[in-house]
Amino acid sequence: MKRATVHDVARQAGVSLATVDRVLNNRPGVRQGTIEKVEKAIAAIGFRRDLSASLLARSRAIHIHFIMPVGANQFMKGLAAAIAAQAEQAAAERLQISTHFVRAFDSAALAAELEGLSPEACDCAIVVATDDADARAAVNAAAARGIAVMTLVSDLPGTARRQFIGIDNRAAGRTAAGLMGRFCAGTGKIGLIAGSLDLADHRERYEGFCEIAGAEFPHLQLIGPKEGFDEAEATGAAVEALLAAHPDLKGLYSMGAGNAGLIDALKASGRAGDLRVIAHELTESTRVALKSGAMDVVIDQNPDGEIRAAIAAARQIALGENAGFSGAPIEIGIFLRDNLR
Repeated sequence: MKRATVHDVARQAGVSLATVDRVLNNRPGVRQGTIEKVEKAIAAIGFRRDLSASLLARSRAIHIHFIMPVGANQFMKGLAAAIAAQAEQAAAERLQISTHFVRAFDSAALAAELEGLSPEACDCAIVVATDDADARAAVNAAAARGIAVMTLVSDLPGTARRQFIGIDNRAAGRTAAGLMGRFCAGTGKIGLIAGSLDLADHRERYEGFCEIAGAEFPHLQLIGPKEGFDEAEATGAAVEALLAAHPDLKGLYSMGAGNAGLIDALKASGRAGDLRVIAHELTESTRVALKSGAMDVVIDQNPDGEIRAAIAAARQIALGENAGFSGAPIEIGIFLRDNLR
């Protein structure tokens, strides 16, 4: 079928091309009734803007600002590397991408960074945030100033954020429980370790795991969760405590980062390969653990694909195309030793 054009929109709505242009670019001077006529025409004929042409028509580049946690979290380092790699290519498409790092779990630092952004210098801010009152207030305040905010990896539902980019974390937790239940036949204890339940993604994984474990594998006894705050040392200490208190532990489910510490604790206890272990994110340490048999399954969300999706969504939002963005969750990858890419 022939692609619908702005001429078709103008004809369908009974308005001028200049009016269609004003509506598409959110420019003032158009009555609400006329805006509604144009929007109905767009929906009726299935019009979709040519994003490349829209970029060329802008008087300036689109500015996308990532706010990421800094630290030893290998998954976050992978996301930062993906942002840096794609920023070069994006520059040729008139997308200017910058990244600022704040301390992990520091919502005050996140709020200060958002507060320092202006609509003139930032079309879209993409944040990884803890789900607390400070982060929520900061996102809402930035949106009120005219800055589109998207959440990455972990969502802030109920705020003024425009999109969430990440996997369905509740489904990820349900998947982990389904696998663990099949691995551990009969009665047994399963240790649970989260980075922090103040992170929506970890909390949703925990809820999804408990839902399936309780409904389909009631013979499993869930211990925890203990929090490792996505740090190797703290996560290792949490594993050591679980193993010491429950020597009959059959499995471990790690919902966050810090898995290098988990692996070290398993090796030190002599339980590596003995326990069934499911973790998140395919990093250097979890890849090695899969190969050695210290881990059984890694649930992954593909940082390169996640950043590509975030940039594409930010561009559409900046060009007024948010309604055309599907917002579908990032596909969940499941890796075992036998299918490592």
